[in-house]
Amino acid sequence: MPSKPRGFYVLIGAQFASALADNAMLLLVIALLQTQGRAAFWIPLIKVMFTLSYVLSGPWVGAWSDSRPKHSVMMRANGFKLAACIALLAGLDPVAAFALTGLGAALYAPAKYGLITELVPAEDLVHANAWIEVSAVCAALFGVMLGGALVSDTWLNSGLCAYLQNDWGLNQTYAVSMAAVCLLYLLSALLNTRIPDSGKRYASSGWHIASVWHHFVDDQRSLWRDPLGGISLSVTSLFWGVGASMHLLVLAWAQAMLDLNLTQAAYLQAGTAIGVMAGAALAARCVSLVHAPRVLSAGIGLGLALPLMTLVQTWPWALALTLALGMLGGFFVVPMNAMLQARGVQLLSAGRSISVQNTCENSSVLLLLCAYSLLVYWKVPVQGLVWALAALIVTGMCGMTWRYWHISRLALA
Repeated sequence: MPSKPRGFYVLIGAQFASALADNAMLLLVIALLQTQGRAAFWIPLIKVMFTLSYVLSGPWVGAWSDSRPKHSVMMRANGFKLAACIALLAGLDPVAAFALTGLGAALYAPAKYGLITELVPAEDLVHANAWIEVSAVCAALFGVMLGGALVSDTWLNSGLCAYLQNDWGLNQTYAVSMAAVCLLYLLSALLNTRIPDSGKRYASSGWHIASVWHHFVDDQRSLWRDPLGGISLSVTSLFWGVGASMHLLVLAWAQAMLDLNLTQAAYLQAGTAIGVMAGAALAARCVSLVHAPRVLSAGIGLGLALPLMTLVQTWPWALALTLALGMLGGFFVVPMNAMLQARGVQLLSAGRSISVQNTCENSSVLLLLCAYSLLVYWKVPVQGLVWALAALIVTGMCGMTWRYWHISRLALA
């Protein structure tokens, strides 16, 4: 097992606390929207607003991340998230507050992944990405569970919640829960102060809008035209776009077909999260960076297994299925992400390559969430949503597998 550089595990802890708060806040915002009587299509739209921050800030956040020590960038990004949570506590519209959280996340991501590429040698990137993926999934798992607990009647009617609400002078229903999320963002910011500077510095590319946009477009071309970079960028973009829709689809599926409430549905997502962690750990153990493209078949398997959701009507089988789906996803996305980072650092720089990756992946998320919102608005049943996502995954992964085989044949010719 490769040894980790100084500060690596502090980085993992800081990322975990920040992502934990992000996922808990998502459940809080959903609960607030439901309390306000908003229409169902507003729920996927909050993730659209979150993701839009990534896409619109894409040309700038990578260069900004490369212009200063990355632990400092991460601390400032947590400040944006903390400000969003405080604004929500002060009465800001939930959709606007979550969009501000998305801006903080957009600033955080290039610094986090860029710091990994600066601290860890290329041959260890699969293993390092497995750590990042496991911590992110753990944060998603426990964050959704924490969010579900913070909006549950059990917590809201508890004596401790009532005591804190009265003691802190908070009048809103979810005020204590929001304050708890604020503390998590503060913890992440404090952890970021303990991450050492990698010492890596990059030449400034200028901040004029035309200059920034020109460099960003050139970076996009460089990564997309690279054979392995283009394949890995396509695969990760598809994966995260589908994953964002699946996050909401599992909640809807659990409530519509398994007759679970929002809190119970959030707990069911633990199956997917545990599966992703198992798949990521297996990939770290069995897949090297050189052999990363071989895991594309696992993506096809994920798409073929997805329609089994339409046959499941009891929670034990639902849990088993979500475990299997998560494991397939974790097994193929970790090597693909590592391969993309390795190519990105060679072609561009740490921050710029992650900025391109984030913009593409979140454009995919934005597109698929808009499509998901539209299908929900049209009242397409859960079964129809499942089949649509399955068809998209199988088609996309088969296309990328064929492209890799074609590139391999040309290389051997």
